[in-house]
Amino acid sequence: MSKKKPYFPNNWAEFKAAPDDMFVPHTFLEIMKWKVSGWQLPSSVDCIIRYKEPGSERIKERIYQKRKYAEALVEKLVEAGAEEITVCNEHFVQNLLEDDDYDYDYDY
Repeated sequence: MSKKKPYFPNNWAEFKAAPDDMFVPHTFLEIMKWKVSGWQLPSSVDCIIRYKEPGSERIKERIYQKRKYAEALVEKLVEAGAEEITVCNEHFVQNLLEDDDYDYDYDY
């Protein structure tokens, strides 16, 4: 017996054959508002922390239900010299970087 999943038919040919005027074009700022500023976390999640492991190129992600454990991880990472830490909760996405050269000042 094969463990391969059965083929799932999709409708890509219909989308490819559709005329261009059938699709609404979006600007860069619209997409930034929708995908970057419009995130939603479930009520069971307090925050998400993504960080680059100190001394490595691996990216790890942790999800926390309680803020005190998330704060403890951030303190531990800062003491260990982590180069990049991103924290996301229901109110903001914050980048904590060693060399902050990013300019995400979008007027929307």
